[in-house]
Amino acid sequence: MDSGGCALKPLDPRLLRTASAARTLLAVGAVVAVAHTLSVIAFCWFAAQAVVGVIDGVPVLELGEPIIATAIAIALRASTQASLDALAVRGAATVKSQLRARVIAAVDEGGSTTLGDRSSAHVATVVGQGLDAMDGYIGKYVPQLILTAVATPLVVAALLMADLVTGITVILTLPIIPVFMVLIGMATQAVQRRQWRLLGTLAQGFLEVVQGLSTLMVFGRQHRQVDRIASVTEHYRRSTMKVLRLSFLSGFTLELAASLSVALVAVSVGVRLIDGDIGLALGLFVLILVPEAYLPLRQVGAQFHAASEGIAAADDVLTLLESAPPAPPASRSTSSGRSLLPPAAVAAATDHSTRSRATSAVPALAVRDLTVRRGDRVVIDRLTAAWMPGTVLAITGPSGAGKSSLLGAVLGFVEAEGVVELDAVPLSPADRMHRIAWAGQRPELTGGTLDDVVALGAATVDAALVERSLAWAAVDDVPRGTVLGAAGEGLSGGQAQRVALARAHYRAVERGSRVVLLDEPTSALDAVTEGRVIEGMHQLAGQGRLVVVVTHRRAVMAAADAVLTVDSAVQPRSAGVEGVAR
Repeated sequence: MDSGGCALKPLDPRLLRTASAARTLLAVGAVVAVAHTLSVIAFCWFAAQAVVGVIDGVPVLELGEPIIATAIAIALRASTQASLDALAVRGAATVKSQLRARVIAAVDEGGSTTLGDRSSAHVATVVGQGLDAMDGYIGKYVPQLILTAVATPLVVAALLMADLVTGITVILTLPIIPVFMVLIGMATQAVQRRQWRLLGTLAQGFLEVVQGLSTLMVFGRQHRQVDRIASVTEHYRRSTMKVLRLSFLSGFTLELAASLSVALVAVSVGVRLIDGDIGLALGLFVLILVPEAYLPLRQVGAQFHAASEGIAAADDVLTLLESAPPAPPASRSTSSGRSLLPPAAVAAATDHSTRSRATSAVPALAVRDLTVRRGDRVVIDRLTAAWMPGTVLAITGPSGAGKSSLLGAVLGFVEAEGVVELDAVPLSPADRMHRIAWAGQRPELTGGTLDDVVALGAATVDAALVERSLAWAAVDDVPRGTVLGAAGEGLSGGQAQRVALARAHYRAVERGSRVVLLDEPTSALDAVTEGRVIEGMHQLAGQGRLVVVVTHRRAVMAAADAVLTVDSAVQPRSAGVEGVAR
């Protein structure tokens, strides 16, 4: 079931395609369910025989066979139920682990293309609390669904063979329970979907408050967020109570329908016993077995509502995985971790010292027929261009035209068609990512000491290089001993942006990156600080690097050596060696 309100699915087929543990649970669970159902039928038969024997006055010693058989059936029933429960718990843990790993891998591989319009807080909620909520779905609902699919036909078949009238009565009354399940389930689905969206809103709002807490405190607005979070939390509480009320109502309705159906069969059997149309042993067997025909359906209905949050989370997880772009073949690696590029290309790609002394005839970055799509819309249409080292290139254009998508395609974060070359060598997205220094539109800082944050990804921290990088990015107002909280907590927006620039500078120098990509690096800076950052860009370019900066700021465009204008209406088909000149 999806947010669009599609029909309820007892078991989402995408789950079976995505998680191998779900297929294992389904197959092994079916075998255990067959054994469990047979033990239930055996218990009802031998228990009826033993009771009738006692009523008929048969000595207890002569009833040893049905009594022992009843005890064995009870033991088998308990052991098969325990096995099914253990299988469900293990299966739920494995399915959650597989889905969590696939989501993280998909986000890591596809980046913004996979996330789409989802926020990071939403994804964190799905991967964390959402997948944990699948314990009820995979660990309880799915095993009960398996047991229902197996037990109900077997029990009905046993009733038909034992007493045709009772079997037909059960067949006619059984559909009442699924009808009530569907009607109540549709109402629960809508309420649960709203509850799940409220949880995502609560998580997103809390994350935004934490990230912007320093700015809110500067303007004295931090206390106003308390009422906002409290309001969203109260809405979530009310939505949760609505789900619980519907769950209790569904349980009562299903119990009532099953009780009336069993009563109907009991009356029929009682009348026929009085008329002598059915024997006591057979009648008692039927009466004991009939509730077992309705029990699985009642329980699967109850488990469906108990697992409704997990079902909603599973739908979000599977939809996210469906939206993830397939990994390009060139980005895959061998088991030893080596690139699948030809040896000559690998040698050329890793020879930084030779490329650093390359003549002006070798562009630092070139793209050929680069096409980037955002859904069904083409945002970059067959762009062919090349840019030389020692250049500061400004990429500008209207919001949403595809500037950040172009940088993401060069980095390999966004799926694209065409060829991307570094130092005249076509490289896979994975290889490009390791050779480019970059700073995104949002700082996305980590927690820890300032030195560790700036040197993120380095094997060891070079304190002198950290100091140079901080000076380059004009980070004068943050003490070196500062320890940042989660997501860079403790810095203002401008400080976080400059620390992210320092991190990109550190990476460029430490790894010898010849291409540096910066996305809106001065959007939160004042004019003086912006001027210092622009000067730093030219310093990097003067060291034989290509600095590509996405910007709307006139000062940055005026200081750039070349400007590439990206227009969503008319995409640039080709640009010369220096890009589209100012």
